Amino acid sequence: GYAFAYGGADGSFKSFIGNQDFFLINMHGGDQLIGFFFQFAFAATAATIVAGTVAERCKFEAYIAYSLMLTGFVYPVVVHAIWSSAGFLSAFSGTPFLGSGMIDFAGSGVVHMTGGVTALYAAKILGPRIGRFYDADGNELPEPVSFPPHSVALQVLGTFILWVGWYGFNPGSTLGISPAGYGDVAALCAVTTTLAAAAGSVSAMFTDMIMTRIKTGETMYDITMCMNGALSGLVGITAGCSVCEPWAAFVIGIIAGWVYIGFSNLLVKLKIDDAVDAIPVHFGNGMWGCIATGLFASPGLVANAYGSENYGAFYGQGGKLLAIEICGILFIIGWVGVIMIPYFLLLNAMGLFRVDALEEEVGLDISHHKGAAYDLSGPSEDAKEKYEISTSQRKIVIPADEENA
Repeated sequence: GYAFAYGGADGSFKSFIGNQDFFLINMHGGDQLIGFFFQFAFAATAATIVAGTVAERCKFEAYIAYSLMLTGFVYPVVVHAIWSSAGFLSAFSGTPFLGSGMIDFAGSGVVHMTGGVTALYAAKILGPRIGRFYDADGNELPEPVSFPPHSVALQVLGTFILWVGWYGFNPGSTLGISPAGYGDVAALCAVTTTLAAAAGSVSAMFTDMIMTRIKTGETMYDITMCMNGALSGLVGITAGCSVCEPWAAFVIGIIAGWVYIGFSNLLVKLKIDDAVDAIPVHFGNGMWGCIATGLFASPGLVANAYGSENYGAFYGQGGKLLAIEICGILFIIGWVGVIMIPYFLLLNAMGLFRVDALEEEVGLDISHHKGAAYDLSGPSEDAKEKYEISTSQRKIVIPADEENA
């Protein structure tokens, strides 16, 4: 995959896919090896987005199959087009697309949209979990059934682990810190990342609270909305973290929370089952992140990070950068669809995509992974009865002298 993404990159000409450095041959320097490791982490992220969406009904074989296709071929082509100096949309080309190329600093489009749109195609073809929208006989339920998480505490912990990890992705995408100006870019990325995440968290939670109050008359604060709102803000700022002012990052985060809620509700209306709402977070806000860059990219910051003269439409340039970002969005949706839709259909036709109904009912931990993730069996009833008899027979003997005293 790395060879397809960056192999043979040369800013003097453009190509559709890389063609050198397969299996890391001739890559021995520290800069090259750490570059591979960094990009490996990005590729893995794209694949794990899909896993969350299709959880609880997707076969492990299918997970391996689509992960190989996505990280080994589909995702690298997107990387090559946008991040390689030989890519036709790249801002790093000698002749960049429409004068500047697509600005996607850390992957709102390249990573998150690619994983998110793949998850959308997978969820549509795989179908919803049993009991989500239809009963056992296939009749539509009056209201969709929500499957609550087994541990909100672990959900919160996982969200904060991701949030901290984002400081490796966004500031880390400067790919250096010691050259002049790099530290300034990394510092800006850290600040905009933090502001957008916090704003998205608050936006999603309080917007959901207001909507719930209007609908039911009760005031309730949904921690899941809070956590997914934070992730939405993180995804939304990832493209423009190096070129947007801190105030713009706050606005981007607020809108990211609304995008998440809107996409999540839309999926329910379309009866597309996303077990963890990864599609609204990554696909919806991946698109928003690219669009936001086309709107909010500051002229001075773009010049500092990219040396380009194209900047956001809100700064009066007429929308040229926004048009480039939209072209990138359309390319990602189209390219992923051309490859992954037939691929998922083939897996489904071969019976390799979805577990059977009984396996889904008992849970994949038991049916596919040799046992439940949590041992909740407890002691047997016979053991508990013997313990109760034992404790009932225990008596405290008080000595006579103490009793008389």
